[in-house]
Amino acid sequence: MSTSESTYTPTLTIIGGGPGGYEAALVAAKLGAQVTVVERKGMGGAAVLTDVVPSKTLIATADSMRRVQRAAQLGVDLGDVEPRARMSEVDHRILQIAGEQSRDIEADLERRGVRIVRGRGRVVGPHQVQVTPEGAEEPSETLTCDAILVSVGASPRELPTAKPDGERIFNWTQLYALEDIPEHMIVVGSGVTGAEFASAYDLLGAQVSLVSSREHVLPGEDQDAAQLLEHVFASNGVNVVSKSRAEVVERTADGVRVTLSGEGAAQTPTLEGSHCLLAVGGVPNTEDLGLEEVGVRLTDSGHVAVDGVSRTSVPSIYAAGDCTGELALASVAAMQGRIAVAHLMGDAVKPLRKHLVASNIFTSPEIATVGVTQAQVDAGECQADVVKLEFATNPRAKMQGISEGFVKVFARKGSGTVLGGVVVAPRASELIWSLALAVTHKLHVDDLADTFTVYPSMSGSLAEAARRLHVRL
Repeated sequence: MSTSESTYTPTLTIIGGGPGGYEAALVAAKLGAQVTVVERKGMGGAAVLTDVVPSKTLIATADSMRRVQRAAQLGVDLGDVEPRARMSEVDHRILQIAGEQSRDIEADLERRGVRIVRGRGRVVGPHQVQVTPEGAEEPSETLTCDAILVSVGASPRELPTAKPDGERIFNWTQLYALEDIPEHMIVVGSGVTGAEFASAYDLLGAQVSLVSSREHVLPGEDQDAAQLLEHVFASNGVNVVSKSRAEVVERTADGVRVTLSGEGAAQTPTLEGSHCLLAVGGVPNTEDLGLEEVGVRLTDSGHVAVDGVSRTSVPSIYAAGDCTGELALASVAAMQGRIAVAHLMGDAVKPLRKHLVASNIFTSPEIATVGVTQAQVDAGECQADVVKLEFATNPRAKMQGISEGFVKVFARKGSGTVLGGVVVAPRASELIWSLALAVTHKLHVDDLADTFTVYPSMSGSLAEAARRLHVRL
């Protein structure tokens, strides 16, 4: 091997500084690549600045409200004090945390030797990216590299008859300038984002109406979990308007009016409230990115088509995150970015396996899932034994005043291999990890059952569910 070959340094340009982009940059820099990240707004992208971090910070505040409100059940005397969220302070904290997280990511990248370029990136060749500073019309430089990673995320979908104005009608990026808690928040969309914000504003003290085009909220999730959440919503006074679509959202003199269509509109043709949140999905930020011009195949929805190792139809161009149309999760984006770098650098590659992805819905209670679903079992796609164990029998849950929630474990029929699980509980996002570990490494239910848990603990119910799936040989 010649000296020039032995000292060769691969170059990587990343468009987008979100989870897919910055995780890829960190791994690539560690493996010895020369990395440049092109980002318009700030490191962390929308996930940190306007989406995941802000929304989950808001939800954390709402969850604190829930715990305070339930304190009386545990014997805590709050006197005549009525807990109340000061929205201006809440929003200030949200934006402060988002900014801090963005700066922390940027500092970490710079310590690793990653170059950060501010501006809009556009692919102009299989190995070239043009950078145009924000507000400028002409590019400031052209970056030449061995490979390109596109990780540009997605933006909130807008309805032609429901345009967000940032004052009364919002998308999920615009909610963090409210001075007061909305008197009546109408949430359009009952998917993950809609359910999370409906739950949060309900706990913060707002009247909430949730418009769902389906019969139930969270149509793509475990139905036992979705029904439990609907029960909680009903108990808290959330008005769920099912089988309805928002045709028009318009301002009124002192609020908003939502005109509905569909089967549910027969009983509720319109809703009037103080504010409206549109949570109707996202659109990939691939327009005017130059991808099709260089041969990158896009789907009909505008998403970048990728294979299991994040490659596009152009060998030197990879893609990661929400712009690919895979699972819209920050963890998946980060994994796609790391996989792309591993493939580029000749490191050990494990293709993305979506059935191993653990996800969480940050409602109250939280809903966490991994692996095989109840729907797959019911459809006969998977032969599995299922145990569902309510947390109501768990001593730790009783101590904490937790009355709703359950753990569900799926094990392969005959062998006892853990195939999946569902956890519905406060902090389900933490509890699901043990089941995700079991699914990823094909552990047996006895491996979970034979592992010591702390007594009393919520995780004890996971081990108990595993014990109930034990098969005597």
